[in-house]
Amino acid sequence: MNSWKILVTGSSGLIGSEAVEYFDRRGHQVTGIDNNMRSVFFGAAGDTQWNLARLRGATSRFTHYDIDIRDRRKLDELFAAHRFDLIVHCAAQPSHDKARDIPILDFEVNAAATVYLLEATRQHCPEAVFIFMSTNKVYGDAPNEKPLSENSTRYDYSDPSDRDGIDETCRIDRTLHSLFGASKAAADLYAQEYGKYFGLNVGIFRGGCLTGPQHSGVELHGFLSYLVKVALTEGAYTVFGYKGKQVRDNIHSHDVIRAFEEFARNPRPGDVYNLGGGRGNSVSILEAIALIEEMTGRKIHWTYSEQARKGDHICYISNLGKLRSHYPTWDITRDLRGILEEMIAAARQNIHRLG
Repeated sequence: MNSWKILVTGSSGLIGSEAVEYFDRRGHQVTGIDNNMRSVFFGAAGDTQWNLARLRGATSRFTHYDIDIRDRRKLDELFAAHRFDLIVHCAAQPSHDKARDIPILDFEVNAAATVYLLEATRQHCPEAVFIFMSTNKVYGDAPNEKPLSENSTRYDYSDPSDRDGIDETCRIDRTLHSLFGASKAAADLYAQEYGKYFGLNVGIFRGGCLTGPQHSGVELHGFLSYLVKVALTEGAYTVFGYKGKQVRDNIHSHDVIRAFEEFARNPRPGDVYNLGGGRGNSVSILEAIALIEEMTGRKIHWTYSEQARKGDHICYISNLGKLRSHYPTWDITRDLRGILEEMIAAARQNIHRLG
């Protein structure tokens, strides 16, 4: 296939919008569905209408539909009409903490709707490639069982064999997930089954901290984006537990989409990949605060709460070995400082746009 018909769910979000722009630039016909549910989850700060307007101006082969992914009838009609070659499923309720307040909605959006999309693919375009954007939260707090050492600004793995981080053999059961982690784990398993049981070209990508300049970051989701926003607006930031030394690896949305593209060109049905920035793009909250203060020239006002988030990871670095071995032309292209430079520039522009 030279030109693909592509469906992107959550097309106004961080990863979805990156997918829309990336594939549109390469001459593919892109259909996006997004009903701005992020604003329902997070209020005005999570609204993505600005990103939809930006996409409409930046693309030439993009069509948007205001569809709720829980609406099976509309999904079925869409799939019947288009017969997609590639489905990039990014839409989700993305917050570890928010799920506690909306458990049924969280399950409907994350788990049930994923099954609806998988089944629509099976019924209407079984040869298509289906990318499921999963999460490292499917591992629950099992990664916290790794032996750790405490350094001056971060926790780190103390066993040299763990240096490259968490790989795909980490168990996903017998652990505390948060409800978000559980709903995404259910979807993750269904996606694997549609690949392994039905033979569909399904790929599952368990994201670390996904980030980039188009992120509508809020306190409950979007660590780096929200921290940049706080720095530039002189807001307040709360660090929850672990002395601010908890570590995350950060990956730019462009590198996420490049991984999807590599899989789409050579799919492995039902396979699972950890997808993050790796050790090179890892940072603790304390380190991120210091780096953003240095880069913006702004002091971040933060307070500390002893109460850690339930099921939170103390140190999480994605082991990218499996992905690199299966797709050797893929690699990380954006380092942490470069990612932050883009995010700071975008945040300043958004602040100026909003007056």
